[in-house]
Amino acid sequence: MIAVIDYGAGNLRSVLHALTHLGAESIRVVRQPHDLRGANKLILPGVGAFGAGMQQLAAQNLVDPIRDAVRAGVPYLGICLGMQFLFEHSDELGHHTGLGLLPGYVTRFPADLAFKVPHMGWNALEPCRPSPILKGIEPGSYAYFVHSYYCVPANPQDTLINVDYGIPFTAGVARDNVYGVQFHPEKSQTTGLRLLANFLEMTQ
Repeated sequence: MIAVIDYGAGNLRSVLHALTHLGAESIRVVRQPHDLRGANKLILPGVGAFGAGMQQLAAQNLVDPIRDAVRAGVPYLGICLGMQFLFEHSDELGHHTGLGLLPGYVTRFPADLAFKVPHMGWNALEPCRPSPILKGIEPGSYAYFVHSYYCVPANPQDTLINVDYGIPFTAGVARDNVYGVQFHPEKSQTTGLRLLANFLEMTQ
C-alpha cells in the first residue's frame, strides 16, 4: 500500500493523479497515524512554509509514526517541502525542527543571488551518482521547481542531485530507503513520471 501523507497543504491532487496515471494500486491518503498501518511506501508532498507544515504534522500526530516507519525501512519519497522536512531544522520564518532523518538544515537563497527568488521554473538536473530512483533519467534532464529555501546536507554523500541556480544547491537526496527531491515530479512531465515510476518499483 502506498501511503500519501496529507497534512492539508501538500500538492496532493496532482501527486495522486500522477500515481494513478502510472497505474499505482492501493493508494491511501494518510491523515492520522492508523492510516499508516500496512504501508510499504511513503510519499510526503508539500508546499508552503516549513514551520507551519511541521506544526500540522504534529497536530495530526504523524511525526513519530513517519519517523518510525522510515527507520523500519519503509521507502520514503519527500517532494519539495517533504524533502526539506527530512532535515534537522529550517530557518524559514524562525527556527523550526524537522523530522531529523538526515543531518543538515534548510535555509533561504542568499539575498544577493543574481536570480529571482522564489526559484520558479525548469532547471537541468545533474545527478551526483547512480541510484535506482534515477533509472532512465539522463544528466541534464529538466524538472520543475517552486521554492525559496533549499537543503544543505551535513553529509555530502546524501546529495543525489545538484542544480545550479546562481549557486549550486542540493535538489535531490538519497540514503538507504530515504529519498527526497526539491522539484515537483508530478509537474515535471516525462522526467518526473520516470522518477515516480522508479520509486513505485522499489521494494523494502
